[in-house]
Amino acid sequence: MDIHIFYTVLSAIVGGIMGARARLGEIRSLEMVHKRFESFPEAFAKNLVSPQAKRMPFNRHASQDSQDTNKEYAAMFAPFWNDIIKSLREEDFISNREMDLLSIPSNTGSLRLVQWPLFLLSSKILLAVDLALDCKDTQADLWNRICRDEYMAYAVQECYYSVEKILHSLVDGEGRLWVERIFREINNSILEDSLLVTLSLKKLPQVVQKFTALTGLLIRDQPELAKGAANALFQLYEVVTHDLMSADLREQLDTWNIVARARNEGRLFSTIQWPTDSEIKEQVKRLHLLLTVKDNAANIPKNLEARRRLQFFTNSLFMDMPQAKPVSEIIPFSVFTPYYSETVLYSYSELRDENEDGISILFYLQKIFPDEWENFLERIGRGESTGDVDFQKNSGDTLELRFWASYRGQTLARTVRGMMYYRRALMLQSFLERRSLGVDDYSQTEFFTTQGFELSRESRAQADLKFTYVVSCQIYGQQKQRKDKEAADIALLLQRNEALRVAFIHTEESGAADGKASKEFYSKLVKADIHGKDQEIYSIKLPGDPKLGEGKPENQNHAIIFTRGEAIQTIDMNQDNYLEEALKMRNLLEEFQAKHGIRPPTILGVREHVFTGSVSSLAWFMSNQETSFVTLAQRVLANPLKVRMHYGHPDVFDRIFHITRGGISKASRVINISEDIFAGFNSTLRQGNVTHHEYIQVGKGRDVGLNQIALFEGKVAGGNGEQVLSRDVYRLGQLFDFFRMLSFYFTTVGYYLCTMMTVLTVYIFLYGRVYLAFSGLDSAIATEAKLLGNTALDAVLNAQFLVQIGVFTAVPMIMGFILELGLLKAVFSFVTMQLQLCSVFFTFSLGTKTHYFGRTILHGGAKYRATGRGFVVRHIKFAENYRLYSRSHFVKALEVALLLIVYIAYGYTRGGATSFILLTLSSWFLVISWLFAPYIFNPSGFEWQKTVEDFDDWTSWLLYRGGVGVKGDDSWESWWNEEQMHIQTLRGRILETILSLRFFMFQYGIVYKLHLTGKDTSLAIYGFSWVVLIGIVMIFKIFTFSPKKSDNFLEKYVNFKLFMRFMQGVTALGLIAAVCLVVAFTNLSIADLFASILAFIPTGWAMLCLAITWKKVVWSLGLWDSVREFARMYDAGMGVIIFAPIAFLSWFPFISTFQSRLLFNQAFSRGLEISLILAGNKANVDA
Repeated sequence: MDIHIFYTVLSAIVGGIMGARARLGEIRSLEMVHKRFESFPEAFAKNLVSPQAKRMPFNRHASQDSQDTNKEYAAMFAPFWNDIIKSLREEDFISNREMDLLSIPSNTGSLRLVQWPLFLLSSKILLAVDLALDCKDTQADLWNRICRDEYMAYAVQECYYSVEKILHSLVDGEGRLWVERIFREINNSILEDSLLVTLSLKKLPQVVQKFTALTGLLIRDQPELAKGAANALFQLYEVVTHDLMSADLREQLDTWNIVARARNEGRLFSTIQWPTDSEIKEQVKRLHLLLTVKDNAANIPKNLEARRRLQFFTNSLFMDMPQAKPVSEIIPFSVFTPYYSETVLYSYSELRDENEDGISILFYLQKIFPDEWENFLERIGRGESTGDVDFQKNSGDTLELRFWASYRGQTLARTVRGMMYYRRALMLQSFLERRSLGVDDYSQTEFFTTQGFELSRESRAQADLKFTYVVSCQIYGQQKQRKDKEAADIALLLQRNEALRVAFIHTEESGAADGKASKEFYSKLVKADIHGKDQEIYSIKLPGDPKLGEGKPENQNHAIIFTRGEAIQTIDMNQDNYLEEALKMRNLLEEFQAKHGIRPPTILGVREHVFTGSVSSLAWFMSNQETSFVTLAQRVLANPLKVRMHYGHPDVFDRIFHITRGGISKASRVINISEDIFAGFNSTLRQGNVTHHEYIQVGKGRDVGLNQIALFEGKVAGGNGEQVLSRDVYRLGQLFDFFRMLSFYFTTVGYYLCTMMTVLTVYIFLYGRVYLAFSGLDSAIATEAKLLGNTALDAVLNAQFLVQIGVFTAVPMIMGFILELGLLKAVFSFVTMQLQLCSVFFTFSLGTKTHYFGRTILHGGAKYRATGRGFVVRHIKFAENYRLYSRSHFVKALEVALLLIVYIAYGYTRGGATSFILLTLSSWFLVISWLFAPYIFNPSGFEWQKTVEDFDDWTSWLLYRGGVGVKGDDSWESWWNEEQMHIQTLRGRILETILSLRFFMFQYGIVYKLHLTGKDTSLAIYGFSWVVLIGIVMIFKIFTFSPKKSDNFLEKYVNFKLFMRFMQGVTALGLIAAVCLVVAFTNLSIADLFASILAFIPTGWAMLCLAITWKKVVWSLGLWDSVREFARMYDAGMGVIIFAPIAFLSWFPFISTFQSRLLFNQAFSRGLEISLILAGNKANVDA
């Protein structure tokens, strides 16, 4: 355990240093994006633009003596940046206005400076005008004040040059002469440092107002407004000539014969040349926004996800990555996604259907993503008041709504959209490279644009040669036959994405020679034809049913033949991708050619961003834990430890290497339940090299409810238990050197062994203390340890407690926060996590991992657990939580609580209460966490009405008799039978028997501590306690006995029931009288009665465990029904112990309010209406 602790701390430090060296976290905020935006084009051109595309053609009429490198870089950067912004708009993360403000001009026109996005220049002109109005110094002083804000200087220069160019394009004749004269005079005064003399800056606001009126007409692109524009231009002329210019210059202009004659004759600015040139149109629109936009740049974009994506993308531009090759020269690659029967696309009815609380998926999404909902309505041209009826009337809008909702869940539609960004990125890159070579007609146009690049046949062909996306929908054929909605939705995705391919297993019935029907299996690949129907591309006859092992790896194995290229990226169906990350795929593929040690890379590890941690505290904990693993932890595993494996998606495999060495998935049943990591084992054993790269990332969905998280962690823990038993781990341990072997151990199965040791430490400590308390040695040992100064036990417990509450789990998180968010935000996040009871969550998680890992080691048989990927902000019923956690947490927690109570009663307490509390604090914390975490983290877990409903549901489940076909969710008996299924082997039964014997220690120790027995330590006392126990069991049998059914059952039953009630009453009265007499006339005290309960409860549980372990023997003796009723009584008792505190706390309304704040602080801090979701929407609907 100590080595594990040292490894955790050192790996966090080393990972943080390596991340800093890799320049992660340099851009942590939108403010940093603003400050460093000027350097983005050069960094982008250096890394992401191929040498072929760097020969970008500029406007042939541009000034050839201008060698402004920044402008050239900006011209290369602009089309890519604008397409990224466009994709954000298509995904509804930004509004139309934000898209205009974030877009960057093409920078290929004749303007003499770099044009930056308007969000950097917003309000800068208005601020500059205010500075000019307040100026009482020289021209140089004014300019210096403006230049303190770099982007204000850019805005002033661009505004000046744009006004000159636009006015020059609008007029001819005398008007053009006037424009040229005005700007010549201003330029001369700037050179002579006499601008403040030439111009009356107090009149600048009037000039801005008049010019804004002019551009406001021009941007409407309606030539019939030319007369109004001419009038606005004449008013501008009047203001400039008579107000802005100095008296001397004004007199010169008034007496200028050519202009004066035209003005007197009414010809001056009577007509204008309406802008038709694309470059002028763009400048007019941009200048109008530059003069009118007053938005705060710090709030653009407003959406947090859009900010995060832009921050990571711009930060990655400065990280080390290979130079991108032209699209025609990159390695062809495929993306591969296994799919079974998960949600493809939400139907309209699914979005509108309400749960028991009156909450629909659409209502939930509207409240969680309010800004994205508004942007969606704006994109489809609807107002905020759009109702359900309006959507139903328009099938196109209904389909858009379905996709909008599906893109915010963990659906196949979201994954397909994200992966198809690879094709879009390749088309854009190929299109620009072809233009740079002048092979397209577009390359000779004056104004640079990428509009319509998706329609370029050459670019599409190039992208299709280099990229293939195969989704292996294993049962797609069966879904089509059953006409499931999933099949229709997959067909819709095929129609909308022409490069998408679907592989599936097709089954055909065929007649054999002997007359018996047989099945033939085919592996098929289809795409959508021009009519939207499935078009078969390949059909491969298989020798038999391919599904022999685990479903998911078999799903991958049958379809991998349909992938193409030299690389293959494995993507799960709850992942996402982004256009800006897809642009970096060319760089990542070049890593196969880079030097990463002695051997070339065979698996390229890719960073993940967990996108499901934005609402609840649980999702945030899981997101942070997962993020620290897929970033910092894997960074260290890859280098310097060289023990990174394949932990899942989205790694990129060397396809040729792996398909010739066993494939990318191991599918043996049970042993390969965690199929992903065996691909890493396989690659490493065959002298492969696994690397990790963090300049590119892919989105990943994670489980967001406690039950989902527990099932996922149970699956992973069980998978690690199977790894312990596998030959792959044995071979790696034999082949690694000592240091690499230790690194591998503590980052795979060793982590779970240490986790189990953490829990076992508590058990061993408490059982040891209880044994010492029973034996009477506790006092002597404690005194001797105090005299000798022996603190070894305290040190072990301190380490155990720190591991238990997740301190060392949090160390990598904190380092990751510091690296990517900054020190202050890291401290704030850590404190917030503690206040939201993350230690309770981590302690509970400890129990989950220990239970499933230990069970797999003892009995084997780990199984895949479907976790579900829906939206979880709903109340989980008490019975459902009890079923899931009863054996993994509740039983173990009550055992620890029993040990603590016994230690309180009989342990050595001379050190005082404080010493005892400090010694057992971690154990009590573990008990509370394991018993009540499912209810603390359960939405509305302490709401009185929910509590009452939960109790009714639990009692009906507990008392419902099972039967054939009855599920465990409906009946306690069915669930109880299912819980015993893991005990199958003789080895398992023997181990369970040995472990169950520990419960007999309670009875053996306590009976000799009773006042009744005094100092008598003979074995007869222990024997008499068994007689009492047998008597209690017989009494229990009398109270729970029921006759078997027969032909005349009803008559006999009525008579027998009357007799049994009489016997039960007599027995109860006799029992009460006997206890009173024994207390009155013997040394038995009231305390002894409670002590006896403490003794007999563990003994009864031990007998129950042994009976379940040796079920066949008990069944043959005819005692199984009694055992079942005995077990029902124990479950009822455990349920009452857990339920009572919950019911008590539910009486106080403020507890429920506090819990909601605790669970959903993330949502409250974002101003989301989470209370509406928790309370339900029925009241609103009724109103």
